[in-house]
Order: sequence, then C-alpha cells, then structure tokens
Amino acid sequence: MSKRRVVVTGLGIVSPVGSSIASAWEAVLAGQSGIGPITRFDVSAFATRIAGAVKDFELAEYLPPKEARRMDEFMHYGVAAGVQAFNDAGLDSAALDLERCGLATGAGIGGLATIEAQYGAYLASNSPRKISPFFIPSSIINMISGHLSIRFGLKGPNLGVVTACTTSTHAIGIGMRTIQYGDADLMITGGAEMSTTHCGIGGFSQAKALSQRNDEPERASRPWDRDRDGFVASDGGGMVVLEELEHARRRGAPIYAELIGFGMSGDAYHITAPPEDGEGARLAMRNALRDAAINPDAVDYLNAHATSTQLGDLAETIAINLDAPSEGCDLDYVPHTARQMKIDVAVSNSFGFGGTNGTLVFRRFDG
Repeated sequence: MSKRRVVVTGLGIVSPVGSSIASAWEAVLAGQSGIGPITRFDVSAFATRIAGAVKDFELAEYLPPKEARRMDEFMHYGVAAGVQAFNDAGLDSAALDLERCGLATGAGIGGLATIEAQYGAYLASNSPRKISPFFIPSSIINMISGHLSIRFGLKGPNLGVVTACTTSTHAIGIGMRTIQYGDADLMITGGAEMSTTHCGIGGFSQAKALSQRNDEPERASRPWDRDRDGFVASDGGGMVVLEELEHARRRGAPIYAELIGFGMSGDAYHITAPPEDGEGARLAMRNALRDAAINPDAVDYLNAHATSTQLGDLAETIAINLDAPSEGCDLDYVPHTARQMKIDVAVSNSFGFGGTNGTLVFRRFDG
C-alpha cells in the first residue's frame, strides 16, 4: 500500500525561553539564552551549577491543583505543551473520530524529582507507609500520553517512548508511521523532561557531560565552538499534532509543514560516546533522506543535535560533511544571530545515550 501523507497542524512548547510558541520563537530570534544559575536546590557542592529552568509557566492554566499534585513536573510540561498543540490545531474532541486519534510521547528519564522525594520520605521514616499511593503513576514516562488521552478522549494508539536524547524525535517518527500506514488519522507527539534535580545534575556532571561554565551561564552551551565543554541540562516540553493530509484538509486545519522522512540507526559502539567517524549519525540521516525520496542537496537547513561536547560535535560534522570530511567543525553554522532565509526542506537530528539515533525530514507544504 502507498504511504499516506502526514502534515503538522499544531504546535506547543514549555521552555526556558518561553512557555508559548510566540514567546519562545521571539526569544530565539533575538538570541536570548534561557540558561542561568540553579536555584531550586543547593548546588554549592556540584561541579555544574547552571541549567535551563522553565520560565513564564502558569500551571493553573492547564491543570487543577489536586490533579497537578499527582504528577511529576515533567508531566506538567508535557501535558501543557500537548494542550497548547491541541488548541493550536483548532481541534475539538466532539468533532473527531476519537478511535482514530492517538498519542506517542515520552521522556528520556522521567520523574526523577518524584523518585528522589519518595525515596527521601521512606528513608526519613523507615516506613513504606510514607510512600505515596500515587508514586508510580506520578513518575512513569507513558503518563503524558495517558493524561492527554483522558483529557481529550483519544482512544487510538497510546504510546510512551524512552530513547534518551532521541525520545521526541522517535515519538514524532512513530506518530508519522502510525498515520502513514493507517492505524490513526491524528497523533499528538513529542516529549518533556525535568531532570534538573540532585541526581540528574549530579549524574550527568559525574559523567563529565555537562558544561562547567558556571560564571557565564548564557554562554555555556556553545556547540561547534573550540572552547565547548559539554551540554547544559534544561527542562521543558514540546508537542506537535500530526495529521493525515486529507483529514487535515477536510476540517480546514492550519498546515505548518509536511513530514516526509524518518530514519533511525544504532551506533553499536559505546554507551555514551559516538564513533569518531559519525557512522551512526550518517546512517540515520541517510535512512531519513531515502524515506523522504530526496537527495542531500535538496536540504536547505539542518537542525543539528549539537551536544556541545568535543566528540559529539565533531562526529556529527563529519557525518554531515560527507564530500570533504575535516578534522575541524567547518560547516555553515548560524551562531548568535538569526538568519533570514527561505527553507523548503529541513532536517532535524537527535542522538542519544546507548547509540540511538533519529532523523526527521520536513518540507514546506505545497498543497
């Protein structure tokens, strides 16, 4: 059977640079940083003391207090971004075939803050009675999809995805495939994270993965830069609504772009470090372009994974720059200031611990 066309009709975001599409986009265009000192707990003993905390987020706009208390913060962000995307797409549950609408969302780690708090309560009391009966459902990763499914009555596929830093890319790709092959007409897809906790920051820091540019937080994340020293942990959520093209057309939906390609691969190399030649990244990009049935020279823009680590940035550069691989990072980067240009085809990369890779290809919708 031929694959059905899939389009993006709704967007939602909760992030360190804004908690709406309009505010976050404005901040990105202005080159504003969302990175600053960690204030939610004492980090004086930590090597890394900076992160990206969510800003301008009003939880009460999305969840009643009682319900919110039974969710980890990563769920707050995911549910809020999903609600934004649902509304942005102009959706109404009463007008949908709910059995044909589903979700594929996830998180790389899940409810770390809740796990820490519940274990702390147990240790302090030495009693399992202090563990909340809501502990498990308030921390497991698939519950973003669960809560959104209940909220909107969506009875189609209901999935949770966990693939480290590739989670949201894989969730979007899975949503795309689900629609392409007829298992749903509409999917809410994406992910959320809240890992700026004692164990989150401590664990990544001990792995030497985080930047220690504590005195210049706004300059800490500097992918491709000679002085890069690691990534910056940040919190937030992002969701997109995907629809089968004719389903979107029938209801007069806004169409942001068409999703035309999805590729995956495994490094089969190391649990955290990429192969120096970027082989896994190259395979994911090649598979996505083949799925999209386009050549590399058709790509106008690439949203790189860009970990800001010495090995990661170089490996990704080599994977992209196939005609003339170099010892340095010498692509056409867009630092500091946004660049105005017409983009017909865009590629987005995500690479995660365990050597799990994903690439998406978007195209300007041509009708």
